[in-house]
Amino acid sequence: MKHRYLKNVATLRLSAEKCIGCGRCTEVCPHGVFSVNEKKAKIEDKDFCMECGACAKNCPSNAITVDAGVGCATAVIMGWLTGKEPSCDCSSSEECC
Repeated sequence: MKHRYLKNVATLRLSAEKCIGCGRCTEVCPHGVFSVNEKKAKIEDKDFCMECGACAKNCPSNAITVDAGVGCATAVIMGWLTGKEPSCDCSSSEECC
């Protein structure tokens, strides 16, 4: 099941000029944010991005940027590490984690 996070806040960016269409982003993204058509990656829905950074770290052409370490992914990970409930500062929003 895909989770939509806060609308229009993800820091995810894709440079079509740098993209070589390898598809690595589609392989590593846990939320299926990317697709590849005509040898170029495309962001299907940026609001599904949890800003984990897997796409950017695995992109061989540095076509993807994202501010990993912010948002819901970090809240979940920190919750696991500290044993506390995740908090991404949007607890009143139904669209958040």
